Amino acid sequence: MIKKWVVSGAVFAFLSIAIGAFGAHGLRDVLNEYGKSIYQTAVLYQIFHSLALIALAIIQNQWQIPRLNISGWSFIAGILIFSGSLYIIAITGFRTLGAVTPVGGLAFLFGWFWFILQIIKYEK
Repeated sequence: MIKKWVVSGAVFAFLSIAIGAFGAHGLRDVLNEYGKSIYQTAVLYQIFHSLALIALAIIQNQWQIPRLNISGWSFIAGILIFSGSLYIIAITGFRTLGAVTPVGGLAFLFGWFWFILQIIKYEK
């Protein structure tokens, strides 16, 4: 799983840079200030959690904590649901989708909670 977390993190990081650049340049005249703010939040959370996936892989490789996989899957779910819904809201203005966004936020929170719990429980 270690390689999968690094590759997943790198792919999501790559996409966050590409999506961020597209938003800054390609959507500059399309998005209003509210849309730009939402879009930037989505990119920010995506890049942070992309890096978290890579950090998770490094820690998992060093300490051999297989239960950290749950955090990895939670981070991926958060990226897809939280950031994904915010991208759609920013571009389309379909604010009803905002009801789904907190589910992604909860996935991020659970991933970090689980991460902390596994590190605390770890004994060499």
